Amino acid sequence: MKILVIGSGGREHAFVWKLAQSKRVSKIFCAPGNPGIGQIALNISIQASQLDQLVRFAKKEKIDLIIVGPEVSLISGIVDLFKKNHLNIFGPTEKAARIEGSKVFAKKLMLKYGIPTAKFAIFDDYGYAKTFLKTQKYPLVMKADGQCLGKGVMVCQDEKSAQRFLKLLMIDKTFGQSGNKIIIEECLTGQEVSFMVVTDGTNFVSLLPSQDHKPVFDGDRGPNTGGMGAYAPVPFIDKKLISRIEKEIIGPTISAMAKEGCLYKGILYPGLILTKDGPKVLEYNCRFGDPETQPLMMMLKTDLIDIFEAVLKNKVKSLRIKWFAGSAVCVVLTSKGYPGNYEKGKEIVGLTNLDKKNDLQVFHAGTKIDNGKIVSSGGRVLGITGRDKNLRLVIKKVYKTIGKKGVHFSGMQYRKDIGKKGLKKKLWN
Repeated sequence: MKILVIGSGGREHAFVWKLAQSKRVSKIFCAPGNPGIGQIALNISIQASQLDQLVRFAKKEKIDLIIVGPEVSLISGIVDLFKKNHLNIFGPTEKAARIEGSKVFAKKLMLKYGIPTAKFAIFDDYGYAKTFLKTQKYPLVMKADGQCLGKGVMVCQDEKSAQRFLKLLMIDKTFGQSGNKIIIEECLTGQEVSFMVVTDGTNFVSLLPSQDHKPVFDGDRGPNTGGMGAYAPVPFIDKKLISRIEKEIIGPTISAMAKEGCLYKGILYPGLILTKDGPKVLEYNCRFGDPETQPLMMMLKTDLIDIFEAVLKNKVKSLRIKWFAGSAVCVVLTSKGYPGNYEKGKEIVGLTNLDKKNDLQVFHAGTKIDNGKIVSSGGRVLGITGRDKNLRLVIKKVYKTIGKKGVHFSGMQYRKDIGKKGLKKKLWN
């Protein structure tokens, strides 16, 4: 099979790395890819947003399967366009991808079908929202309706910070049209987890639960990012809790989307919070998470092609996914200044020491080649990902490879506590 992976980050590098292990795959292209991906696949200089060019390329090369990484492409209708051109593509349609593209759509869906989530109010008028904030108890959560790369949400501790963020969203248009509508909701407390499932619109199979780390600093402090690291599986999510999540959230969501005329096929990924009243949905994603994909691919024993084909051929009911024993962790190395204005062009040292070890991989996220050297080019630069027989061992293994004796670059920043929540003996409730 000839495969085209669309995207350029760590998630896409993890896809390519896993696909390259399949006996069924003969050639892998990635558009636009990155230097790490270029070591195991052929990078194509077409951006993920250049949909018509991607279609022409896929037709010309007779691509057998297209895999889409970024949510922006899915929300823009890439699946509809490729299907119209009789190309096999994995992911939800534009209509179904609204579950991530519009938080208002998702909230209304959950309210209508009784899917557990935070109590909320929706506003499209700045004046009404401003007045509403004066009557609320704090903390509360404010979210932009549309896509903001994980940054259009804020936990507001008091009215002053809430009014400031409201102005940024609706008046200053910091996130453009995404702030035309906003959601103000109660602030839920508990452990947050990523729960991804693969579905053909009728049946689903759950992947290993994982846990992302959004805030930039240790102890979940500082502004939100695209994700500073992740690990899988999550020790405090047992079979009983998985069954409850599937029964109360996953099944009802897939059923609700079908009833609304938005048959959902692909990866459905609700971000959950485990409250004292049970699991509740914080938001939905219409694709694999990043950086959660990195440890998931490291743990996956089943051929990734088998998973994609089960969805495309409506055979998820008979899909059985096998996983390696143990745990996997991904620690993201970021540029100085991220998630704000960050440095670029810093030479990355120590990459060749790790690339050939199967239980330890460097997934490129924001890199480029400059004068023959690999340098930083994004906020999130690399994802150091490892697997071992337990979480404590793999945390130690991954962190041991970061720094002057391993992988490093000038101004490098990273969290020192990725995975440590999973070491606590106290369960979620």
